[in-house]
Amino acid sequence: MTWSRALKETARSGLAIERAKLTPVIAVRGAAGVAVVIGLCLWRGDPALAVSSAFGAFASGLVTFQRSMRPRPVLALAVAAALAVSTFLGYLAAAHLLAFVLLLAGWTLLAGMAWAIGPVSGLAGTQTVAIMLVTVTLPTSVLGALEHAALIFCGGLVQAALIIVFPVRPWGVQRDALADALAAEADYARRLRHDPVAPFDPAPLMDARLASEMTPRQARRRPVQLHGPRGLAERVRPVLASLADPVVGAPLEGPERDRVRDLLQAAGAVLDAVAHAVRHAGPVRLPPEAMATLEVPASGPMLTGAARRSAYRLISLLADAVELTDEPVRATRPTTAAERGHLLRPSVPRLVPVALRALHREARWSSRFFRHALRVSAVACLGYLLGTALPFGHGYWAPLTSVMVMRPDFGQTYSRGVARFSGTLVGVAVSGALMALAHPDRYVCAGLAVVFVFLMYLLMRTGVSVTSACVAGYVIFLLGIAGEGWTQTVEERVVLTLLGGLLAMLSYALFPAWETPRLRDRLAEWLEANGRYALAVLDRHARPAERRPRHVREALLDARAARAAWEASEARAEKEPVRHRGLSRTSATAAGAALATMGRVTMIMEAHLPDKDAEPSPGAAAFAAELRPSLERAAHAVRRRERLEWSALRTVWERWDAESASQGVALRASDLLLDALDELAEALSRGRGGRNRAARRGAQGTIPPAQ
Repeated sequence: MTWSRALKETARSGLAIERAKLTPVIAVRGAAGVAVVIGLCLWRGDPALAVSSAFGAFASGLVTFQRSMRPRPVLALAVAAALAVSTFLGYLAAAHLLAFVLLLAGWTLLAGMAWAIGPVSGLAGTQTVAIMLVTVTLPTSVLGALEHAALIFCGGLVQAALIIVFPVRPWGVQRDALADALAAEADYARRLRHDPVAPFDPAPLMDARLASEMTPRQARRRPVQLHGPRGLAERVRPVLASLADPVVGAPLEGPERDRVRDLLQAAGAVLDAVAHAVRHAGPVRLPPEAMATLEVPASGPMLTGAARRSAYRLISLLADAVELTDEPVRATRPTTAAERGHLLRPSVPRLVPVALRALHREARWSSRFFRHALRVSAVACLGYLLGTALPFGHGYWAPLTSVMVMRPDFGQTYSRGVARFSGTLVGVAVSGALMALAHPDRYVCAGLAVVFVFLMYLLMRTGVSVTSACVAGYVIFLLGIAGEGWTQTVEERVVLTLLGGLLAMLSYALFPAWETPRLRDRLAEWLEANGRYALAVLDRHARPAERRPRHVREALLDARAARAAWEASEARAEKEPVRHRGLSRTSATAAGAALATMGRVTMIMEAHLPDKDAEPSPGAAAFAAELRPSLERAAHAVRRRERLEWSALRTVWERWDAESASQGVALRASDLLLDALDELAEALSRGRGGRNRAARRGAQGTIPPAQ
């Protein structure tokens, strides 16, 4: 992609306004927290304190709107504490330019590295830098700095108290995540009716697993509906794929396929009903026609073989899902040990070693998070020095804009830069017009600031340009409380926002962290993770007596994480103005599809794991023994841009096929696995030049030799 096209695409993305679900009650609660803090400070008669403390309440409330599975009061308090510390340290160094610049550089470096821990941590770190830049412009003593820091923390305390006193839809985030996973599987079941090998995005299941991680205290208070449906949803997906697959399930045409389509339609209806019950904390209302379809017919089309086993398994899992979800309208009973089990989420203090390990892992020159931290630190210091040198009264707005715009990837940084400047223009135009026409006093300015905060919280998910307009108006009216002249404020806001945005965008062009050259590494990691998953499943087929279900489960989770990393990396690379280096967009898409097929085939094998007392499979053992070194060589070849070779693995499979007395699921699925690996080799061999194309023609369809 050329630079002109990349800039056009990022500008279009930044200016896009999306339709989103609005949460007015939660927005009112967040704005009320800001209003309480401003009102208390004005009641004390100190407008300067009102301005600084309002930023703390605003930032604490902002973080509670992020998509995080942690309790909102905990988020508000944790961010408020970090804001208070950054404010106090900023005040101590503000009197000396060199000391403050050094502090700003170090603090911004840590805030930039916080993105390696997670997006919520990264946003919280960004807010601490912003509050350091804003509040230190107010001169004060050490005791005054302590007072300002305490007020900042009180702003977060007020937000946390309001969340506890006025809860809105408790466990709503967890319910939505689980309901989304169930609804995604319902849609998957319906798509399988028309496309037996339809793809499935595991992201909803990953989000549901993340939402199910709880502290022991949360687990004791968790609603019954959140106990078991997620585990059942995990087990339903491979059964659906196995039932629909034409190789290991029913034939593509005939009465058996019609029965499979009916079962899939009924499964989709049941899963939708369960998802609706989980989302709205109500009983499960099942459509009668779906229940009739799930009854085993006395006559008519009957399934056989592996398809029959999958159908019985599906009916059993759906019944369990309905029973677990319908619990609120049934008589209460003690929960079992399995239902009490939960994925442990560490408390905030125990997150410290986890965060330190993440920072240590990313503290390398090639890490995009480390390069982002260096970039944002340098830009913040340069912007602060430029803002100090310029003849404006609010020079900190330039580095503030840079810090708020910059993200660890090119697309977000540039789209947010365009969106923030355009939104700021609209915001200062509206607020400036109101100030010019109404000439409001400090109390009216405080009320208008709260209104703009409410609009920002309400419209947060519609787009960065909209929220930037609301934030610009909020800042104008907030400074109006302290008696700032609105004409100068508007001019400064526009000029310095433009300067900060340009610095942020220029920094990425001069010191980039392109994702495109890393695509092959991400693809190789996905191949390795898929290979470990396939080997874990094949080992169970080869040696059923050695039951190690945890190994299969852990391998599946690793494969999902690798796929998510690949998809995120590919999405970032598509927006970069960088020519492909050995992996074009077409090849990347085809390779990703091949590895997704490999994961689907392995999942089908997992759905038909043999019982503990089943006979071992020597063919599966031999196939797994050859698959392990073949995958190691293939991952190395992907990274080195060499050809992939699966001839030895194909030979082992053909010997297994010749020696096998029956066409078992593992044998047929392994054939599909080989087809997926061949598709991967073909995808990576595309565009290797005329010499390779000639080699392919000369080899009559075989994989070309390495150049």
